[in-house]
Amino acid sequence: MTDYFNEMYQGGGVRVPYARLEDWMQAMPAELRSLKQAEAEQLFRRIGITFAVYGEGGDPDRLIPFDMFPRVFTAAEWGKLEKGIKQRARALNAFLVDIYGRGEIVRAGRMPSKLVYQNEAYEKAVAGIKPPKGVYSHIVGVDLVRTGPDEFFVLEDNCRTPSGVSYMLENREIMMRMFPDLFRENRIEPVDRYPELLRRTLASVAPEKCTGEPVVVLLTPGHFNSAYYEHSFLADLMGIELVEGQDLFVQGEFLYMRTTEGPRRVDVVYRRIDDAFIDPLCFRPDSMLGVPGLMDVYRSGGVAICSAPGAGVADDKAVYTFVPEMIRFYLGEEPLLNNVPTWQCGKEDDLKYVLSNLGELVVKEVHGSGGYGMLVGPKSTKEQVENFRHRIMADPGNYIAQPTLALSTTPTFVAEGVAPRHVDLRPYCLVGERIELVPGGLTRVALKEGSLVVNSSQGGGVKDTWVLAE
Repeated sequence: MTDYFNEMYQGGGVRVPYARLEDWMQAMPAELRSLKQAEAEQLFRRIGITFAVYGEGGDPDRLIPFDMFPRVFTAAEWGKLEKGIKQRARALNAFLVDIYGRGEIVRAGRMPSKLVYQNEAYEKAVAGIKPPKGVYSHIVGVDLVRTGPDEFFVLEDNCRTPSGVSYMLENREIMMRMFPDLFRENRIEPVDRYPELLRRTLASVAPEKCTGEPVVVLLTPGHFNSAYYEHSFLADLMGIELVEGQDLFVQGEFLYMRTTEGPRRVDVVYRRIDDAFIDPLCFRPDSMLGVPGLMDVYRSGGVAICSAPGAGVADDKAVYTFVPEMIRFYLGEEPLLNNVPTWQCGKEDDLKYVLSNLGELVVKEVHGSGGYGMLVGPKSTKEQVENFRHRIMADPGNYIAQPTLALSTTPTFVAEGVAPRHVDLRPYCLVGERIELVPGGLTRVALKEGSLVVNSSQGGGVKDTWVLAE
């Protein structure tokens, strides 16, 4: 039996951050808990927070389960995480500027050329372009796991369009509505400044050709997209237009938005569509979601695209293994947050080790997401392990492997009462003229007993994340 770090209880007592929550938990009878849970679900449905899972039947507007028991960090704990996340965001952006420019990290032999330039996420169309303010990834979602009081590891980086921030904001809103007394008794840092900070970040990277107040829009693939709720939610909170590709057009050196009062010039596009669909003249010619000619305007400095096309190289799980090296190379610093030890199956020795220890490891596709395309060895059947072995051997470079970490647990309301469940954390780091982070993030919880997979598409839930004020 693995001994997991329980974030609320340690050494027979309650840890300081959770001191005021034990009485609250004990004083809540089962009937009240059920009522509150039903109330939360009604609020989520009324607000419209749902998500779709592609390729599945049943309810296309499914709720992500919400757990009412908050996860709590002290100001000191958060301070350490914040420094490490900002350091990582700086290094990842320096890397992206470099590989689409001179490629110094590859020239210096600190990173394999093949991993960068033959990466399917590397966009040749972006080579030589330096985006406004030298920022490629404007919203960096860093997925973190905890294994002890002071042990945090980065599981992966999300540098393109990390989703889930609407849940961070709505989890807090719903907790404040349902348990106002808790917020009076605990001094909790607010997260509701995020939309304002995001808008400020986007406006700060407006191109030089922008005159006056930057016009920012959010480009969505449309209401069939699984994250459409979040797109409309953020556009509304930022006070910017939510647009689809057909609402925009290129004329001369600029991008314009169709409005009832005639064309309006657009300076910054916060895009929530994949690179391949941004511009049919540059990427996929069959894309109906993008804007023909958008990349020409981008190249000429007429518009900023956030995050920049090509930022996905930094999402790659094989590239992830080199982030500590990026921090040393570009910043001249030692990493403040550790990576999880990782084997790259494209390397002969690593592959040998992985295939010999498949039943004990977590194996992931380098471009996989959402908990798909992965094997959790200790939780898999022999047949599943053998099937995955054949997949790895057919294309070793497409997989990385990591040890099965003892993810920390937090108290979670379940049918039987309160029980420990495994969690991870995704804070959202905003990169523009400044690098800013709201105190909190999205805590995802594996609701199935013993499960280590927290993704909502795999049955995980979400909970509010508190950072206590000093």
